[in-house]
Amino acid sequence: MKTFVALFAAALALSAADNPRSSRLIFTKAFAGSSPPFEEIAIETGGAGTYREDLQDEDPVKFQLPASDAGQMFGLADKLDRFSRPLESGLKVANMGKKTFRLEADAKPSEVSFNYTEDLDARALTEWFERIAETERSYLELQRSVKFDKLGAQQAILRIEILKDQKRLVAPDQFLPLLDRVTKNESFLHMARDRAAALAEWIRALPK
Repeated sequence: MKTFVALFAAALALSAADNPRSSRLIFTKAFAGSSPPFEEIAIETGGAGTYREDLQDEDPVKFQLPASDAGQMFGLADKLDRFSRPLESGLKVANMGKKTFRLEADAKPSEVSFNYTEDLDARALTEWFERIAETERSYLELQRSVKFDKLGAQQAILRIEILKDQKRLVAPDQFLPLLDRVTKNESFLHMARDRAAALAEWIRALPK
């Protein structure tokens, strides 16, 4: 029986390899005068993601979402009819930046842009991307502090802690190499090292 199950699983794997169906969900936000004025987040079906603040950036920040989180995001894209219908509310509201959802799947990309929407599913998907953007901006801030501004590391870690407390921190494992670097390097402030160690311990204790 075990041999049959193993052969069946192998057959399924080969079938999946012969018929790949990977989709890519992309979010961009362009808002002149904000910091940053542009953001792009791309998520693959398996949860692999990238973040960049410049379309010319060939080395974006890479992170890994849990498959369940990616599934929720792609599920919202399905609820939005894969971006085949308008989302703009049409209401007279302030400029909140041009936001674009794009789905690349089955060689038929589709996208929709809006400034403000009342669609609850669109708002939920935007919230996912906003949380990711906040997390990646915090990651970049900590990365810069670790490399160039050791005195600023404590403030960068504090911002990550705030995201954690607000339940807005996404894919926290990506922070571990930087936090461990702070913890082990005595050139950082003692308080920063303590905060880094405690945050890293919390991340490692999360269910995987």
